[in-house]
Amino acid sequence: MSKHSPSPYVVVLAGSASLAIAMGVGRFAFTPILPMMLHDGVLDLSRAGELATANYVGYLVGAVAAMAVPRRWDHTFVIRLTLVSTILLTALMSAPYAEVWVALRFLAGVASAVGFVFTSGWCLAQLSGTGSSIGSAIFTGPGAGIAVSGLTASGMTMLGLSGSTAWLVFAAISAIISGIIWKTFGKSSKPSDAYSVGAPTSASGKVPKSEMPLFAIAYGLAGFGYIVTATYLPVIAKNSIPGSPLLTVFWPLLGLAAVVGSLLAARVKHGADVRLHLTGAYLVQAVGVALSVVWHDAFGLAISSILVGLPFTAISFFAMNEVRRIRSSHHSRYMGLLTAVFAIGQILGPPTVGAIMGRVADVDAGFDLALAVASIALVVGAAIYVLMILLFPGERSARRVGRPARQT
Repeated sequence: MSKHSPSPYVVVLAGSASLAIAMGVGRFAFTPILPMMLHDGVLDLSRAGELATANYVGYLVGAVAAMAVPRRWDHTFVIRLTLVSTILLTALMSAPYAEVWVALRFLAGVASAVGFVFTSGWCLAQLSGTGSSIGSAIFTGPGAGIAVSGLTASGMTMLGLSGSTAWLVFAAISAIISGIIWKTFGKSSKPSDAYSVGAPTSASGKVPKSEMPLFAIAYGLAGFGYIVTATYLPVIAKNSIPGSPLLTVFWPLLGLAAVVGSLLAARVKHGADVRLHLTGAYLVQAVGVALSVVWHDAFGLAISSILVGLPFTAISFFAMNEVRRIRSSHHSRYMGLLTAVFAIGQILGPPTVGAIMGRVADVDAGFDLALAVASIALVVGAAIYVLMILLFPGERSARRVGRPARQT
């Protein structure tokens, strides 16, 4: 290994840590900190929805911006820039200037999207040709980040710390981890594609053009379907089981389930129809979202957290591989499209909750209705994949018949 070619395991660990910062902190640290900020009286649920929406809009902008970054740019420089940006933006959230929080959460969303895209692309480019099959393990990062941030927030809640202190703690943790992995993201001779998930999947070239729009709609519904739980889970738990010592357990449990789900996704049979995997993942998540509507005790919330978390990153992993089949050429553009549509689905989540809350007298009833709508969205997404399998089975069959006897 040259000094510019770290070992596959180092690449995976650094990539996972970078994604933990980009997603677990840049995007989702707000979720476990939200109850602390509500307790501090510095915002209400309406304002919380605005901050969440700003972050998701930023994620959309970041996803689009990642597509526009010139290929000649050093991707490791971009990764390092997003790490520094996330640390600074997280620390600034501790400032007692509520009027700038929306802007800070927006910029954090931009940084998280760019960081996710470029970290994934660079790491998988470094792993290409190494014979290693551990590349998918970098996608344990978001779940690990959620779990660590959730557990850290739990400890701070028990110590009675404020939300502003929590932001500083998360910034410090991110800075320490960034320092550890910094040297790994050095210049490399291997070119990387920002929207890359490994070796291209073969396709016959006869995939109908109408399959991609259906796929995009289904993927956007996934963004909407999980985001209500991902934004408000600790608040939902606090309303369902007030005073319980388990209130802070459910968010890190979701993160741990996401880690397990990403590892399981990497072990699925390569020759199977990915749309079947996506259908199953959507339905599992739909059940998890719906459970929190009908099962309000601690055990029900725990099962809900696990079922929502298991497909959390697996859905993206499956989808990004599937788009390479549907569009085997110029697939990066379509991966960017899917990421943007997913972000739009997320953006619609908090305003939907806000609209529902404005029309019901009871907060619990409002959350139940919002979660029910989210669960239905996931079921509709799963139904679209089933429709795609029925409408477009030909290319899949041709691919199985035309390929060598063993190519998994």
